[in-house]
Amino acid sequence: MVVCGDDGLAHRLAAELRGVYGEQVTLVVPASERSVRPPVVVRARAASALLDRVVTAAAGLTGNGGGGNSGTAPAAEPPGGIRLMEAAEPNEAALAEAGVERAHALALVYDDDETNIRAALTARRLNPRLRLVLRLYNRRLGQHIEELLDQAAALAYGEGAGGAADGSGFDASTTVLSDADTAAPALAATALTGTSKVLQTGGLLLRAVERPPSGAGTSADPGLATLALLSPTDSAGPGGDQGPTLLPDASAVRDGGGRATVVLEQVSYAGPSLPDGRGVMPWFASLFSRRLRWSLAGMVGCVLALAVALWLVTGIHPLRAFYLTLLDLFAIDDPAIGESVGRQILQLLSGLAGLLLLPVLLAAVLEALGTFRTASSLRKPPRGLGGHVVLLGLGKIGTRVLTRLRELNIPVVCVESDPEARGLATARRLRVPVVLGDVTQEGVLEAAKIHRAHALLAVTSADTTNLEAVLYARAVRPDLRVVLRLYDDDFATAVYRTLRAAHPRASTRSRSVSHLAAPAFAGAMMGRQILGAFPVERRVLLFAAVDVGGHPQLEGRTVGEAFRAGSWRVLAREESGDSPGLAWDLPDTYVLQASDRVVLAATRRGLAELLGRRGRAGT
Repeated sequence: MVVCGDDGLAHRLAAELRGVYGEQVTLVVPASERSVRPPVVVRARAASALLDRVVTAAAGLTGNGGGGNSGTAPAAEPPGGIRLMEAAEPNEAALAEAGVERAHALALVYDDDETNIRAALTARRLNPRLRLVLRLYNRRLGQHIEELLDQAAALAYGEGAGGAADGSGFDASTTVLSDADTAAPALAATALTGTSKVLQTGGLLLRAVERPPSGAGTSADPGLATLALLSPTDSAGPGGDQGPTLLPDASAVRDGGGRATVVLEQVSYAGPSLPDGRGVMPWFASLFSRRLRWSLAGMVGCVLALAVALWLVTGIHPLRAFYLTLLDLFAIDDPAIGESVGRQILQLLSGLAGLLLLPVLLAAVLEALGTFRTASSLRKPPRGLGGHVVLLGLGKIGTRVLTRLRELNIPVVCVESDPEARGLATARRLRVPVVLGDVTQEGVLEAAKIHRAHALLAVTSADTTNLEAVLYARAVRPDLRVVLRLYDDDFATAVYRTLRAAHPRASTRSRSVSHLAAPAFAGAMMGRQILGAFPVERRVLLFAAVDVGGHPQLEGRTVGEAFRAGSWRVLAREESGDSPGLAWDLPDTYVLQASDRVVLAATRRGLAELLGRRGRAGT
């Protein structure tokens, strides 16, 4: 595997490939990546200056070799088994020296789209059967580039894209990913459940949950599937004489009653939801302000009282009494000369009420016109809102997170300082309340109802802004669950430890986007069938989508027969037709057909055996 990049995602991806999948990795970075550590933040404020010094003192550099900014430097073998090479840019010479011609997969994760595209075209020419993974922010352009590179691989071997002519099992596919898209599900799940061990498949968010041992005579809920039995001594420690048991069978689960389990369950939200603005009452409430609504209600009550009084005084029909009251109200009736005193008094009161009604009606018309004129503008947080998620920042990451939260029907209130932010259009479309203002100013988070919120998600592009907002929110709500996005992984770790020490009873999560995005990029390098990975103590479970056809261990067998304890287990089957999705309740007697595509959990060794891929040395 070859990884080329210029930021933290490249280092995290190389570590993921080596540590989780046991692959041989060559990491290509600019020369300055080894010799000069980029600053964690550009403008550090007082709240983060101490943390920055702690990170600088605690974090070590991977090697201290130098090198110029042009050409390539000799490759090194740093601790961890990752071959490190320096190159100013991923040109043909650098890619050739990195071994692209002999590589199985190449990841291009530079921050510049043009650099990734240019290197991908060069790599495809050097090795037509190379699997490519690109990091592109422009998703529409990424689709065209993906089709172009797949077509180039197909023409090189005269067969369908993504295949190899020699049948060696190489998959010359091209996958285009964005770190924003891959990190958004984990950030959304962290705000909801407090964990980032999530898997996205079939439109669902799944998470791995550790559950304590069941008591005598009781059985814990197995969720969608039981993935592992943790070590019997200490599930959080290094493990005792016996490590975790991955993918246990039913008898092992029954016999392991004294051991904690790891189960797979769906991430869902069962709390209150935001009003969607549909119906008569929500529409009326959004059209007029609260004060004007009370004024209109008072005038309506006054008119009804005058109509009832006229009916009781004159004895006429109630409908006629209401009609005459309206005529008097708008001064279009003849004066009640010669009528009774009560009728004359009521007419005078009706005329007075009409004078009072005119400014109220004029205010209603003006406010309604203003509402219709700004119908495409942003909504304000409704009164009495609680149990929602406050999302800070509607940039590249925030927009994806907002979409994911609303797909889970989680109420959200956004805070954004830039009136031209890219995510404001998405907020309007999803009818999500937005507070425009700087989160570091007083009153902005209060306007977002932070004192009644369920969680705070700070995903702006400035680390100090996220940190300052979280510290202020914790001053308002010490028990508030907070999740903040930080660019540097070491800085995120330092912030997490400090906040947990200051607020031990509150849930705190600091997330680096490179840390959250690396598993998806690593899975794409292993093949499009890899969906993700969950760590279980010191071992790893992989999740993959596999076509049953061509695998004798699956084809023609029942789900129960295809299950191999400790190696792989079929979890779900993809359904086609009018309502595509995943069927999770597969009976053990269901026979897997060649046309089926299933989602399975497997160990690294088991997946390598199932897919016919040779295990790497040191796996």
